[in-house]
Amino acid sequence: MKEHNIDGHIFNINSIAGHYVLNYPRIEVYTATKHAVTALTELMRKQWQCRSQKSGLRACLQSISPGLTDTEMIEDAKKLNLIKDTSPVLYPEDIADAVEYALSTPPHVQVHEIMIRPTGDAL
Repeated sequence: MKEHNIDGHIFNINSIAGHYVLNYPRIEVYTATKHAVTALTELMRKQWQCRSQKSGLRACLQSISPGLTDTEMIEDAKKLNLIKDTSPVLYPEDIADAVEYALSTPPHVQVHEIMIRPTGDAL
């Protein structure tokens, strides 16, 4: 963005696991890494804020934190009995819709975090 002198957006696809301490066996490291993504996103946002004040360029850093999403990881979770076949899920298109929403906001709006869950999620 700086090289081309354009404003832009940076999205980190995080997880709701990055905002809660989940007490589920075998996913402690996953939860810890997602908490790190949450912290790094905020750090990057603050650094870009300082840079944008100097350069005049606007960079919005957003974090999208979905709940259980129907991806390849879901099969592994089922094999480990971490989720049931009947657990409500989001779809990749739902995450894409969240990104599109953040992109559609006016230039004076900074969407920091979008946390989305499937309806009926028990977490």
